[in-house]
Amino acid sequence: MDYSTHLNVARRAAEQAAARIRYRFEGHLEGQDSAAIGLEIKDDRTPVTIADKEAEELIRAAILDAFPEHDFYGEETGRSGSESEFLWLVDPLDGTRSFVRRYPFFSTQIALMHNGKIVVGVSSAPIFEETAWAVLGGGAWLNGKELAVSKVDTLEEATISTGNLATLAGSDAWQGLGEIVRRVQRNRGYGDFYHYHLLAAGKIDVVIESDVNILDIAALSLVTTEAGGRFTDLAGQHIGIETRSVLAATPSLWGVVREML
Repeated sequence: MDYSTHLNVARRAAEQAAARIRYRFEGHLEGQDSAAIGLEIKDDRTPVTIADKEAEELIRAAILDAFPEHDFYGEETGRSGSESEFLWLVDPLDGTRSFVRRYPFFSTQIALMHNGKIVVGVSSAPIFEETAWAVLGGGAWLNGKELAVSKVDTLEEATISTGNLATLAGSDAWQGLGEIVRRVQRNRGYGDFYHYHLLAAGKIDVVIESDVNILDIAALSLVTTEAGGRFTDLAGQHIGIETRSVLAATPSLWGVVREML
């Protein structure tokens, strides 16, 4: 199936959301307090701002205007519809805590799942002026440049980046992560969208996270795999609606790291 129309709609929606998020962030940098950005704490103890809500409204309208029969699952509005073979997965502002603290590690994540398989992904980082996108079978791109993971195949040459690790820290795999960190050339903690963009561009080699949800990583999983990488959860399972962790790496390193964890 040709998903080019779906990709174009997703990219336009991401651009609209980016413009609104930049506007809100620039005002926040100029001194707006929590009340001015509409900061609230949700029932799950995560923050939400007016930027999250406005961005999701824009994305939802753009997608459902183009594909009214599709299902939609958004971070702020939840899931609507359960009959379509197409499901849009949207986190309008992934990294709200970063937004609130006035540092730019946040992004808009838009993915399309068709019959349970992720087929379109767009990852837009408005302050970095980066947009990565991919279509199943069509490669991965960042600002128009084709992406490819590195050819690094030993831990001693590798750079690893870790994100949220609270669950991993309480598991038996923590010791394995310590051994990985001891052996690699560099360890970093870029977090959120950024280390996946770097991985897909061949600039780092492994990403590990133990506390995510599908809306955070659906688009990024497709960008990574279309760039030639391998992207699963920490147990080695394929990405799906219930995914809560990530092991993403070059093909050569994925198995090495999985075994050590």
